Amino acid sequence: MNITIEQVNYDKKTVLRHLIELYNYDFSEFTNDDVNEIGLYDYKYLDNYWNEASRFPFFIKVDGKYAGFALIRKIKTDTGINNSMAEFFVMKKYRKMGVGRVASLNLFDKYKENWQVSIIKENNIAKEFWKKIICNYTNGNYRENINGEGDTVFSFKGFN
Repeated sequence: MNITIEQVNYDKKTVLRHLIELYNYDFSEFTNDDVNEIGLYDYKYLDNYWNEASRFPFFIKVDGKYAGFALIRKIKTDTGINNSMAEFFVMKKYRKMGVGRVASLNLFDKYKENWQVSIIKENNIAKEFWKKIICNYTNGNYRENINGEGDTVFSFKGFN
């Protein structure tokens, strides 16, 4: 099984939009979001990934087939620049096969600065997934905090 990440070119934006709809459907279990008047969840930040230099969209592929996506943001903080995993999605067919692990590690290696990964408090499966990935990646050298909304935030230094 060949797992790759591939930066999304503008001409593939519609493919990403469709994958985001699947993600938002899955995620509605936690957010209680409804579809809009034309039956879509709609991701209001999608265009920003081509209009802002600090955002990076990626497809996750397995053997050349779409398996999910990752949306990365660079955020300025008091301590410098942090990479933020804004959204991360692996389609159900590809879960529990190591796809998310390989894709996330490839992204961590690609962007070497500090990282933040936030998980909404309701998503315990994602919290366990990220804790395991980040703990292994950093050899336990990470911080886990709870923000004002009760969400878990993992922070760690990238490897240069």
